[in-house]
Amino acid sequence: MTVYEKRLVFPEGEEQEISHRLTLNTIVDHNGFPLPLPLPTVRLLAYQVSGIKTVEERGVETTYYRLEQLNADELRAYV
Repeated sequence: MTVYEKRLVFPEGEEQEISHRLTLNTIVDHNGFPLPLPLPTVRLLAYQVSGIKTVEERGVETTYYRLEQLNADELRAYV
């Protein structure tokens, strides 16, 4: 039996388990949920999925979603 885990990896190295899959370049909030586009403002905490890595060990398959925090200038493209 294989257990599947999905984890966010924040820029500081902290990890958070999530229950859903993400795709590369998705803009998400601090809980890993995709943000609806267009964004209402550039004044929010948003991350972009910049990498995906899957590791399998002893019946546990873990998918890591590496996040990159976006600044206000980068978010303007999504407003």
